[in-house]
Amino acid sequence: MIREQQLGCGARLVTETMAEVRSASVGVWVGTGSRDEPDALSGASHFLEHLLFKGTPSWSAADIAEAVDEVGGDMNAFTTKEYTAFYVRTLSEHIGLGLDVLGAIMTDPALRPEDVDSERSVIMDEILMHADEPADLAAEQCVGALFPGHPLGREVLGTPGSVQGLSAADIRGFFDHHYRAGNLVVAAAGDVDHDWLAAEVERRFAARAGGGRPPRRRPDERIEALVVTRRPTEQVQLVVGAKGPGRHDERRWAWALLNHVLGGGISSRLFQEVRERRGLAYSIWSERTHYDEEGALTVHVGTAPEHAKEVLDLLVAELERIGTSGVTERELAVAKGHLRAETLLSLEDAGARMSRIGASLLLHGSVLLVEELLAKVAAVTLEDVAAEARWLADAPRVLSVVGPFDAADFDGAVPARR
Repeated sequence: MIREQQLGCGARLVTETMAEVRSASVGVWVGTGSRDEPDALSGASHFLEHLLFKGTPSWSAADIAEAVDEVGGDMNAFTTKEYTAFYVRTLSEHIGLGLDVLGAIMTDPALRPEDVDSERSVIMDEILMHADEPADLAAEQCVGALFPGHPLGREVLGTPGSVQGLSAADIRGFFDHHYRAGNLVVAAAGDVDHDWLAAEVERRFAARAGGGRPPRRRPDERIEALVVTRRPTEQVQLVVGAKGPGRHDERRWAWALLNHVLGGGISSRLFQEVRERRGLAYSIWSERTHYDEEGALTVHVGTAPEHAKEVLDLLVAELERIGTSGVTERELAVAKGHLRAETLLSLEDAGARMSRIGASLLLHGSVLLVEELLAKVAAVTLEDVAAEARWLADAPRVLSVVGPFDAADFDGAVPARR
């Protein structure tokens, strides 16, 4: 059973009781991510992801780690462009400890200058690690080209310059502004008691009352058609992208199915054509992302430099073909079956269910029952997918390249009809 409640402190609570398990997963979802940072504070959300588990004035990082380790628990955090999440998973008998940890770090973190300096070095290494990975760099370039000059186009980690410039006072100010109860969702799933949790969360977060969702600027229509980084790599990494519907648009259900037909699985058109039939790449896939106002569909492939043009020609030809002819009944049935099973298999444990209900309440304002979600997918028609395929085929495209090439080598490589 799923229950939602607006608490007096301003936080929203959502729980899902799972009678058959003995574990409990609790997470705090903050409605602020990298897109909500001023340029000078780029990377602040990710910095806080690192810093909050460093402890409180009365509870060191080692104390927290030892307490969670002693009960066989797990704790972690992650940052996205639109939210940041912190979670603890324990046996249900130790859920109070999980709440103690989350309540302490989310309301009274130490944020010591020495911790800021030590984590700054860690984050700089993380930035360099991603820059050294051609596939990651190509993906980041593609998002930047789809949303140039907008915070959605920035990397979640921040830039070397912004991370070096962040002070303990900057991070404390960012925390005090954004990490307030009115901008939080607390989610729990497993062997949990909603009413008990409501009282415990209220008690722990009352001191952080106030706050709310940060204001956001919608991206404009600009894109950068081509971004190339020359690297002496053995493979070339190619990412082709186009903008799509945002997370509140009902078209997203058709996009989920279109994505699977195009490159979302091993039976997809691009995987079958580029890898299985022609052997031109080890992996090729597409993925969709939905942000608040807009989204994106991207196709990723790594191939030998001598095959780059052929692979791009095949990719563009498939976009044109699916835009002209739509998808078949069989392809739609396979995509629906895959998404149904993927959804159900992803909810086998309390942590996955906590993540689903927490993200849903934070991002959509409500939680669809799994049956309602599956009904949305089942209701998509061939005509719905065909309309989105036409839209995708006509949409302006961007091409991101990392490999032994220059920009002049790809002029006009991914034309669009629009």
